[in-house]
Amino acid sequence: MTGASRHYVLAAGGTGGHLLPAFALATELERRGHHVALITDTRGAQIPGKPDFLPAHVIPAGRFGKNPLSWIKGIRAVLQGRRMALRLFDSFQPSAVVGFGGYPSLPTVLAAKSAGVPTVVHEQNAVLGRVNRLFARHVDAIATAYPEVERLDPKHSRKVHLVGNPVRAGVLSLRDEPFPPLGEEGLLRVLVTGGSQGARVLSEVVPDGLSMLPPALRQRLQVTQQCRPEDLDAVRERYRNHAIPAELATYFEDMSARLADAHLFIGRAGASTIAELTAVGRPAILIPLPIATDDHQAANARELAKAGGARVIRQERFNAKELAKQIKALADNPQGLGRAAHAAWNCGRPRAVEDLADLVESFGGADMMDVIRVGGNNARGASQGLPAGQGAVRESAE
Repeated sequence: MTGASRHYVLAAGGTGGHLLPAFALATELERRGHHVALITDTRGAQIPGKPDFLPAHVIPAGRFGKNPLSWIKGIRAVLQGRRMALRLFDSFQPSAVVGFGGYPSLPTVLAAKSAGVPTVVHEQNAVLGRVNRLFARHVDAIATAYPEVERLDPKHSRKVHLVGNPVRAGVLSLRDEPFPPLGEEGLLRVLVTGGSQGARVLSEVVPDGLSMLPPALRQRLQVTQQCRPEDLDAVRERYRNHAIPAELATYFEDMSARLADAHLFIGRAGASTIAELTAVGRPAILIPLPIATDDHQAANARELAKAGGARVIRQERFNAKELAKQIKALADNPQGLGRAAHAAWNCGRPRAVEDLADLVESFGGADMMDVIRVGGNNARGASQGLPAGQGAVRESAE
């Protein structure tokens, strides 16, 4: 605990991308001796992983579609949610409210502004989300996960703090583990995952792409792939026909261990995925979800790709031949994968949850701190499969 116990309210939409960072922050604030409450929607209340100590308050959030006639219903829901949030504030007396994006953040942050409660928003993606964009002018601080965030007006730069995306403790604990040994004849372990909207294209392309690798490389493959339930049998048959060993499931409970063993990741470029890849240091081939709002997954992948830790294939070009080409370019020799792993590791921000908690704690206590504006990373070489000193280490830019 870093000072007097205080109360904080976190608000997040009902998806893992919004809620997982909120859960991580709640755990860190509780560890420091504070009391935390969560405001979310009905979907969010059912997401696994919520800490037992964290009470969840479900409010109507309102949705605004393309049809303006639906906005009337949405506005009513927002106003009702704002009233409910204000009633919680009356009893809970928060020192600050933290919005993680998504519709429930809208009435909650509105309530905080009307009640004079300090506000912070955290943006997980490399494009400022709609709700966070709406409040950027009015909040007291904007925490970001990337050095460059699109749709963020430069005039708000004084209140922007680069903290990163918090990741699960089980994943973060792997950060100082070495990149798995990869000899010229050893197994090449490939991990493939995708969200519910992305798993099908991965199921259709990845087995055939792996089958097009040179025989010497193909014979070393060991694949772990997450699939939709309705795709499992077809994908299993594809791998069987290609004589490629593959373990398939709709969900892996031990995903941290799978990531620890992987030499190469293939999947989408969601914010949580990028945060975990860079926390552990795993090279990747990323296929951004083309229907993501504001094409934010492509923006998420940009920093990692520029550093050399990932290759990006847009979905319109994602076919078996292109995938095989990119895998071969990465995996032709162990040093190539090792360098990419080191580059990914250097993009990680392992102190994300601590830096975000420091920023939030600065409200209701001491004067506002200037929390890290660009997170530095401690250098490492040999533990990522490189000689000490090899590979560029990202220094603090300010």
